Amino acid sequence: MRCALIFVALSLLASSSLAQAPSASNVEVIYDKPEQFRDASLDSHGYERGADEYVMAELRKYLEQLGKRYLPPGQTLRIDIRDIDLAGRYEPWHPQAYEIRFMRDITWPTIDLHYVLTQQGKTLGQADARVSDKTYLQRPGRRAQSDRLYAEKAMLDEWFRKQFAVQRHTSY
Repeated sequence: MRCALIFVALSLLASSSLAQAPSASNVEVIYDKPEQFRDASLDSHGYERGADEYVMAELRKYLEQLGKRYLPPGQTLRIDIRDIDLAGRYEPWHPQAYEIRFMRDITWPTIDLHYVLTQQGKTLGQADARVSDKTYLQRPGRRAQSDRLYAEKAMLDEWFRKQFAVQRHTSY
């Protein structure tokens, strides 16, 4: 009986200290009318407008990871994605026209969004942004990547880091 009471007391103590710990960084991604996005599908449907579930899930997961990496504890970032134009294009005059996205200098990735950064209910910043990467073909390591959204993720990483990363000073 005494061991059970000690266990219950320790459990309550642990759960109350966890409740008081600062919350982890949080990113919420919302897609605004994804069926109308310019080009957000990796499905082999060619030029249909809209976003597919794979693209939306992958970008959401990646933005959440960026939040954990770059936002300080206690901050929340809401990102409303309003349009996506993935890198590359399907070119109907090629064999396998709707299975291969051809990457060209003029087909860079672009994501239109609105973000709101808050901490403890106070808005720290908000803005509309057009995130794009016109030099996506020159990124180091591009050819070694098998990720189908490598260009978009690299672009978002650069934007996120520049926009939200906390400057950490280290002494050497």
